[in-house]
Amino acid sequence: MKIKMKKLILIFFCIPVINFAAKINLIKTDRFEKVLFKSDSIKFLLLDNRIIEKTENVKLEVGKVYKHPNNPLFVEEKEWEMRFDNLYGNVIFDKDEEIYKLWYSPFIVDSKIVTRKIETITSEYAPPPIREMGICYASSKDGINWEKPDLGLERYNGNKNNNIVWRKPHGAGIFKDYSEKNPEKLYKVIYKHNQEWNWGLGSGNEGNSLAVSFSADGLNWSDKINIMDLPGDTHNNANWIPKLNKYVAMTRDWVKSDGKEWRERAVVRIESDDFINWGNPKVVLKGENFDLQTYAMPYFFYEGVYLGLVAVHDQKSDRVWTELAWSPDTIDWTRIDIGNPLIPNSEKKLDYDYGCIYACAVPVIKKDKIEIFYGSSDYLHNGWRNGSFSLATLRKDGFAGYVQKNINKKGRIYTTLMNYKKGPIKLTADVEQGGFINIVVLDKSGYQISKAKEINKTIDSAVLEFDNEINEENIKLIIEIEKAKPYSIVIN
Repeated sequence: MKIKMKKLILIFFCIPVINFAAKINLIKTDRFEKVLFKSDSIKFLLLDNRIIEKTENVKLEVGKVYKHPNNPLFVEEKEWEMRFDNLYGNVIFDKDEEIYKLWYSPFIVDSKIVTRKIETITSEYAPPPIREMGICYASSKDGINWEKPDLGLERYNGNKNNNIVWRKPHGAGIFKDYSEKNPEKLYKVIYKHNQEWNWGLGSGNEGNSLAVSFSADGLNWSDKINIMDLPGDTHNNANWIPKLNKYVAMTRDWVKSDGKEWRERAVVRIESDDFINWGNPKVVLKGENFDLQTYAMPYFFYEGVYLGLVAVHDQKSDRVWTELAWSPDTIDWTRIDIGNPLIPNSEKKLDYDYGCIYACAVPVIKKDKIEIFYGSSDYLHNGWRNGSFSLATLRKDGFAGYVQKNINKKGRIYTTLMNYKKGPIKLTADVEQGGFINIVVLDKSGYQISKAKEINKTIDSAVLEFDNEINEENIKLIIEIEKAKPYSIVIN
């Protein structure tokens, strides 16, 4: 009997010894994780810790956005756009009409800034006794140049020549529901029913009533339906979740803060079978401490997970930025790279997004990029500020990826055991000059069965070339990086 001898390399749990340069190695460990991760997905974001068994000398880091050179795309230019506070934009690319649509919520009754040069203002911002928010509408063919049509729907200062869709709703979250069979309910909105915002009585004084409405065209809306007594003084937003067969919305409650007299903001999840009867309110996210509060969280489904764009309000600096969170089910949320914004503020004082950044609901996913629109302002949350609407773009799958902690040592990512049904294995990653990524494949017993050709350039869903055919149903990957940042893998 002919026995083919192979080189055996033992991987210790803490200090593995791997010869990535070898043509083929045999790798085995008695502590190999044999729990199979089952998923309907074929693409896996590496930020999803369900597919990560362990890591060495790496950390998960948010991706790098590129702010559009035309920013801001528009500003508070209409007489009724008195204050974009905090815009609460809802953007879709309507694939039926092939245009971008935006619903945004400025205060249309508020103290109006009299000059865009904030440095010349000597008085502090003070809202009027009564404030009023409204929903406005804009559209665009390219996402850069926006039109604000005269809709003729709501009267403002004696006429209807404006783009106001609806006066009074506060923090409206609007989306086009492609799962809806009733054309009269194609568009849905969840909002705080806000007849008037009486500043003197404080937050939530209007009855703490969340409401929903329906529309066939996104412009003409049904009467409000009260759904729940929650403050909702945030960017309320909802989605249809097919896996749960439910609508899930994110709103706000004010909860007791440890060691503080004041309450703090928290993201609250609610759910519904029909978008009318809502229940099961649950706090799903709050800040690390009282000083860093979660102000809002538009969320969306992307490549097998749910991602949240968390507006973090610093109670000391009074600035707001946007960070990233993820969830497998809309219930359990994990912050990613806490303290490192996905969309960072400008460090130049009074630049258009120096003060506040509130991500819109939700990003527009294109074939080659991700467009994240956001509400921006040049100064502090509670002060005089010029508001605007802006755009940041992200590379495909580039929400977060792994990088080395110590740049003088290679980093490694070990995936869990995953189902493999033959076909190409693909990788999306950034690779710096002089950097590389090496990948080996293990079988369910922990033996190395194949090694990919080294990757030494930035790639987008590139098919990996392996030195041996992979004939296993369940496999695990070891990804070694140097000066590189992998974001996602495709298996099958």
